[in-house]
Amino acid sequence: MIRLERNHLRWATAAAGLIIIGAGLGWGLSRPGADRAEAPEAASGEREVLYWYDPMVPDQRFDRPGKSPYMDMDLVPRYADEASDTGAGVRIDPALVQSLGARFATVRSGTLEGDVAATAVVDFNARDVAVVQARAAGFVERVYDRAPGDVIRAGAPLVDLLVPEWGGAQLEYLALRRTGDAALTAAARQRLILLGMPESLVAAVERSGRPRTTVTVSSPIGGAIRTLGVRAGMSVPAGMTLAEINGLSTVWLNAAIPEAMAGRLRVGRTVGVTLAAFPGERMTGRLTALLPEIAGDSRTVTARIEMTNRGGRLRPGMYGQIVFGGESGTTLLVPSEAVIRTGRRTLVMLALEGGRYQPAEVRVGREAGGQTQILAGLNEGERVVASGQFLLDSEASLSGVEARNLDQAAAADGPAIHRASGRVQAIGEGTITLAHGPVPALQWPAMTMTFRIPETVDQDVSIGDQVDFTFEAADSEPTVRSLTRKEATR
Repeated sequence: MIRLERNHLRWATAAAGLIIIGAGLGWGLSRPGADRAEAPEAASGEREVLYWYDPMVPDQRFDRPGKSPYMDMDLVPRYADEASDTGAGVRIDPALVQSLGARFATVRSGTLEGDVAATAVVDFNARDVAVVQARAAGFVERVYDRAPGDVIRAGAPLVDLLVPEWGGAQLEYLALRRTGDAALTAAARQRLILLGMPESLVAAVERSGRPRTTVTVSSPIGGAIRTLGVRAGMSVPAGMTLAEINGLSTVWLNAAIPEAMAGRLRVGRTVGVTLAAFPGERMTGRLTALLPEIAGDSRTVTARIEMTNRGGRLRPGMYGQIVFGGESGTTLLVPSEAVIRTGRRTLVMLALEGGRYQPAEVRVGREAGGQTQILAGLNEGERVVASGQFLLDSEASLSGVEARNLDQAAAADGPAIHRASGRVQAIGEGTITLAHGPVPALQWPAMTMTFRIPETVDQDVSIGDQVDFTFEAADSEPTVRSLTRKEATR
């Protein structure tokens, strides 16, 4: 009995101890600030996250990490120190930029390729055609082994024609010629010409003194036989077409130009041509006509380009490509994919130092060959985002970053430097007069004007030289900053 009571006393004492420990633990856990006191010190060094977001839908915010409900990608944290950063533009985590696959490009000077490109097919020059006809009724005695498609030289024989009615007129002429009557002889000779005899045949009759009723019909020009409608033994009436010859000294390229681009073309301008038959070789032609009819099914205009066919290399039916334009001078260029068109304005995303990005407003010109002409808003050497810029622009808009305007761009790198080409008209004391082409960035047309030129600029040019030059237009008297003479082309 005494042992049983001792065991009950032990159990009661143990239970009371557990109650005291539990109460103390509960008080410690409920004490204000206890969780902060017990938190690891490393947690105090972590960056504070304001919210999470999907880069593809930056306007939507989430209060915890996880998968995006819109795209199969993890949500990205927005840190408090990013929001409070006061530098130019917005700073974006390099890991995010890398995950977006962003690519960059440098604003550079260059020559823009042609602004209109189209496919073209080589065709005969329909203005260089000779039609060979029978001048009198007769019979085909011989065809000189000719067939359509043959390429022949000028004067090459085509057929021999027997013309019986010429025999009597030639005998009469020879008889009058023997009388010595000059007037009658001249009249008889003129009659032979009117009957259709060529001068060469009449001269042969005069030399031989015998009539010649067989005449060889020759090609008046060199080229390709398009049609040959006679064979030996045929009878032909006067005026029948014996053959049609198309010259090959020049050819046409017929190109289908989209209706929307036809208004940008001008007859007489130079056209760059590349043909599949001669890869890597660049040729030139001249736009001679824009045909008046629009193809209803394709909504295209046919542009006719004339090319010199040296050596007869260009054959009708060859396939090629033509490029109009590209003759303008040096200008600033960026990849076309870097340009963001919002409807109200045109932007690019600048890549600044320290992983920062800022939208910049630009004024663009022509676009060709994957490059866009920048008329204002950028300086040479600046870096722009060429891929992924739409997401970075959304991020900048979400952070309230203002786009750099055109005036700020001009002031970012001092006075704007412009480029042009021209001809030296006069050289004075500290001045030079240049007849230059248009300067799109300043909306200047082609004109002749006088520039100030410092002694520090190399002036190894003469009147009449073609030059490339750069200049500042900060005041009423533009100043040349560089001057390079073009080498004469042979």
